Amino acid sequence: MNQHFFIAGTDTGVGKTYVVTELLRSLHAAGINAVGFKPITCGDRAEVRSMREIIGQPNLSLDSVNPVYLRTATDPLMAAFLEHKEVDVDCLYDSWQKLTEQFDVVLTEGIYGWLTPIAPGVTAADFAKKLNLPIILVTDNRKGAAGQVAMVAESIAEMGLNCVGVILNHPGEEWDTAAVTNADLIERTTGLPILASLIQNDLVDAEILNV
Repeated sequence: MNQHFFIAGTDTGVGKTYVVTELLRSLHAAGINAVGFKPITCGDRAEVRSMREIIGQPNLSLDSVNPVYLRTATDPLMAAFLEHKEVDVDCLYDSWQKLTEQFDVVLTEGIYGWLTPIAPGVTAADFAKKLNLPIILVTDNRKGAAGQVAMVAESIAEMGLNCVGVILNHPGEEWDTAAVTNADLIERTTGLPILASLIQNDLVDAEILNV
């Protein structure tokens, strides 16, 4: 079994890392050889270390699961500019390819928002296109989420990629009217299935991946 996914976000801070981390936890508990791939990080690598610890691979190098680490806590293109570097997309792809040879499931976390620039003339979406994986779209379950999902889903389709569904992530403890109704609205307007509706500290069951 070799099945890999790209976990995209409508924006940064919507919960992509949380979803990837919890899916890895569930896959590992089920005995599935899985790993998370975080192509670029800016600021620190704490989340990368956490994903590595969950799968019980302390000897797996940080560079193998996070090939580009920029110390400046801003968007990748600007961080690279300030550090006099340039992100090599082919290097990112090669790192991903090596992981697919070692693990049955590789969960690639999108780089900030869907259209975030990562190199001159290159966006996070372009990297997703290069991988050509099924996409799971994560969004913050709040007012306006349906519009955000629709815009990103349209871009995904225009690039010839397959969005298999949406995960709604609500970081608060209570749901307002928008949070309660977003799932139905998104399914009605985009035709995409809601794979999970999460509230603070909910677990994410890897069964949604059908692997």
